[in-house]
Amino acid sequence: MSIRIGILGYGNLGRGVECAIEANPDMELAAVFTRRNPSAVSIATAGVPVVHVDDAPAWKDKIDVMILCGGSATDLPVQGPQYAKLFNIIDSFDTHACIPEHYAEVDKAAKESGHIGIISVGWDPGLFSLARVYANAILPRGKDYTFWGRGVSQGHSDAIRRIKGVKDARQYTVPVPSALEAVRAGKNPELTTRQKHTRECFVVLEEGADAAYVEKEIKTMPNYFADYDTTVTFISEEELQANHKGLPHGGSVIRTGSTGHNQENQHVIEFKLDLDSNPEFTTSVLVAYARAAYRLAKEGQTGCKTVLDIAPAYLCAQSGEELRAHLL
Repeated sequence: MSIRIGILGYGNLGRGVECAIEANPDMELAAVFTRRNPSAVSIATAGVPVVHVDDAPAWKDKIDVMILCGGSATDLPVQGPQYAKLFNIIDSFDTHACIPEHYAEVDKAAKESGHIGIISVGWDPGLFSLARVYANAILPRGKDYTFWGRGVSQGHSDAIRRIKGVKDARQYTVPVPSALEAVRAGKNPELTTRQKHTRECFVVLEEGADAAYVEKEIKTMPNYFADYDTTVTFISEEELQANHKGLPHGGSVIRTGSTGHNQENQHVIEFKLDLDSNPEFTTSVLVAYARAAYRLAKEGQTGCKTVLDIAPAYLCAQSGEELRAHLL
């Protein structure tokens, strides 16, 4: 029997989930839920209904796992607890500092309703979190480094687009090569925020906009660009569409550490991702954890989980016997 998946929200993540389901024969897309007029939303999968979110409760017994594809700023803190009362859920909540609070809210709702909620699924948080935990457990005497990019930061790109006079923009996060090389060489450098990453901004201006004003607003923006060496390049809309349309990303989690009675042996652990499509990769992770949510629910487990709580075998379509024979 196929695992019946619901998608809540049909933006970049929602479309990515739909695509990922096609690659998993044990799953089927049951419905797409939207805040928009359902008749105005065209999806890629034939025969699957598009339903307004207000009608989601009527699908309580028709969805095995609901994948929440909203944003972390305002959507998921509300939707997580709300929909955990109705369904087993997965989300990609990525505001690291607020994860404990979000976990508590989803855990309460899921336990009260008898559901499973898996939060903060993706690659950071998500796979990078696992890499950090494994590496810290294996090398307790060591140091952690995380580098992101080169890739498009959707949040930073959106922040630029909100500046007066900006028509469109893409922002790339780029690791500083010398910093990355020093870490990989096991030199354990002390690195500031500015020393680890630079930011490249490609900006399309509205007609008549003040370029100098826009550049200053970008470079002095607190929490986004002020702490980084930032370059701003003004380009045409045609050039943006031709050269910056995609959403690539990636990065590395690195831990350097030592073993031996005198810490004489040095080691480097690195987990690296190089992604053509950030949303499609993220949703491939979400779909794998949807399988885990389904299995945990079948076992009668309830409450909130993270990637740190779930054994790898729960993610795979293969049986335990197959995993031990071919992947162990």
